[in-house]
Amino acid sequence: MNINCEILDLRAFLLVVELASFHRAAESLNLSQPALSRRIQKLEGSIGAPLLERTTRHVAPTAVGGELVPLVRRMLEEFDGSLFAFRELGERRGGLVTIACLPTAAYYFLPSVIRQFDAQYPNIRFRILDLPATDGLQAVARGEVEFGVNIMGSSDPDLTFDRLIEDPFVLAARKEHPLASRDVLTWQDLVPYQLITVHRSSANRILLDASLTKSNLALRWSYEVTHLSTSLGLVEAGLGISVLPRMATPQGDHPFLVTRPIRDPEISRTIGVVRRRGASLSPPAERFMRMLIETWGDASTPRMAT
Repeated sequence: MNINCEILDLRAFLLVVELASFHRAAESLNLSQPALSRRIQKLEGSIGAPLLERTTRHVAPTAVGGELVPLVRRMLEEFDGSLFAFRELGERRGGLVTIACLPTAAYYFLPSVIRQFDAQYPNIRFRILDLPATDGLQAVARGEVEFGVNIMGSSDPDLTFDRLIEDPFVLAARKEHPLASRDVLTWQDLVPYQLITVHRSSANRILLDASLTKSNLALRWSYEVTHLSTSLGLVEAGLGISVLPRMATPQGDHPFLVTRPIRDPEISRTIGVVRRRGASLSPPAERFMRMLIETWGDASTPRMAT
């Protein structure tokens, strides 16, 4: 099914949302208010649902309109970027790559590859949405980004996953903690100590609990937090130990913390590239994704701090 709308219809919709005013949007577009209203109505007719809620004093997107906003914004940015790229004579083409990435993976995977990519394509801009796993998958599924770097585990048939790396869960503790003197630990070794863990709604926690349940094991936690960085802060303060993906722990020689592998069983999360099935990437995004996979595919995780 084809959606019959014009670029100006999309610009009109986005500007009304951003300015929260038909009057100011019409002035910005050099349109009369009736002409602007007709464009919005035409777009709503094409979509098949109201996109804006209007009162005499207020304009806001409906639920459908709110979902459409990030997609329209990305479409217009890519369209404008493509037009500007064609205007650049004697230079490499410009463009925009928008991706969603786990915060820990964004820190670990992206900088070196972006540096390498920028050396070859200096006019490409990046928008990186560092989002939790569930939000990142939704951003990919809704088309807000071209692809994502995320945890494997989604059963969404509209998404595909290309494996990059295994990221094992490890113990994080202060250097003077009794467990820090051990080279390798089991999950039972953690039982006597106060444990700091992320919230049960976290994708990392869901994966960890499910894997431990298969081995008839369970974590007894004393502190539950939302972000991995917070758990490290509590560990550093001496309030307990934590189990984290290795990628989320300090790399190199940390002044206070060490990490140790945990066995029986060894549990890891699989990090990879997530895309919408059948969706075409822009040329810059396609090149960057291929470079990311070539650089990190089947790579080893970093060595643990000792």
